[in-house]
Amino acid sequence: MRHHFLLLGACGWVLLVLIFVSRFFSFRAVDDYPERTGQSWTVAGSKTRPAPVTIPEKGAARPSRQVSPCEKQNKKEKHSSGLQATKTLLFQPSADPPEAAWEQVWERRDELLSAACRNASLSGLTHVPVTKFVLDRIFVCDKHKLLFCQTPKVGNTQWKKVFIVLNGAFTTVEEIPENLVHDHEKNGLPRLSSFTPHEITLRLNTYFKFFIVRDPFERLISAFKDKFVKNPRFEPWYKHDIAPAIIRKYRRSHRDSDSERAGSGLHFEDFVRYLGDAEGRRHLDQKFGESVIHWATYAELCAPCEIKYDVVGHHETLERDAQHILRAAGIGGLVSYPAIPPGITRYNRSKVEHYFSGISQRDVRRLYARYQGDFHMFGYSSPDFLLQ
Repeated sequence: MRHHFLLLGACGWVLLVLIFVSRFFSFRAVDDYPERTGQSWTVAGSKTRPAPVTIPEKGAARPSRQVSPCEKQNKKEKHSSGLQATKTLLFQPSADPPEAAWEQVWERRDELLSAACRNASLSGLTHVPVTKFVLDRIFVCDKHKLLFCQTPKVGNTQWKKVFIVLNGAFTTVEEIPENLVHDHEKNGLPRLSSFTPHEITLRLNTYFKFFIVRDPFERLISAFKDKFVKNPRFEPWYKHDIAPAIIRKYRRSHRDSDSERAGSGLHFEDFVRYLGDAEGRRHLDQKFGESVIHWATYAELCAPCEIKYDVVGHHETLERDAQHILRAAGIGGLVSYPAIPPGITRYNRSKVEHYFSGISQRDVRRLYARYQGDFHMFGYSSPDFLLQ
């Protein structure tokens, strides 16, 4: 009897051992499986993979964790705000978007210029052959392989100073006398037109190229004030030659009876009417010669649809754009752009409204038709507020 109980006990122990061993191997089999709840696993070269697994494209960052709906919404809002900042800057130039949006801004500007150049309806306003007139506008710095196209009334004096320093005549822009900057015989700034055709082509194809723009109508106001009102550089031909010719052709007859106004010099209204008259303007411009560069279009000055510029800066954001140009051109450590007085580059809509307050809508439309290419190429909003 005793042996019978011992045999039963032994069988019981064997059974317990077998149960324990089977459960042990069962747990090991589960633990060795690579997929666990909440984990993503990527196996290189694997034909099958446990779900949910996302294999990123080559070079892309792998997701380290699940992204919550709130985080997705925050990222979407951040991206949207960046795009909105870009759009705001392009069409409301006084805005100052966050740093992260600036690369998008410069890329968007380039896209707008390319799109305008492809627009067949604007081709007569945007496509200008690269003539000697254009080559005369482009300053050269062979030492650092730079080309700068001059667009008057957008801070070009300061860029000339930068080029004078780069050419080695002065060590800083502050040392350069103002009268030297505009003396083309003494400032040591060669123009692209002074080179042979082969040398011109080589520089256009290999040098860093840039120019600056500003709101077209505000630029015209600046040109009018500088040449016909203040004339700080004492250029008498604007007052004694150009202004009388425009007055004779474009001042309305009833204005002539007003002796006070008739003797007050060129009015902005006369200036606008002259610029908006395509045929009459061309006839007068032949007499004026190169003086018209101060109100020539950007297309006429720099031919941006024929010449591929590396950067087109905006006067309204010159604080940022000047530093970007210096860095992109590789001269950031060699020269500094002159200090910009606060607010001087900010777009002033009230000033535009003031100057155009006495201008008929017909003359505004004609003027816009003349500069429409400039508005479209560089992302400036059409002046609809002047036509209301």
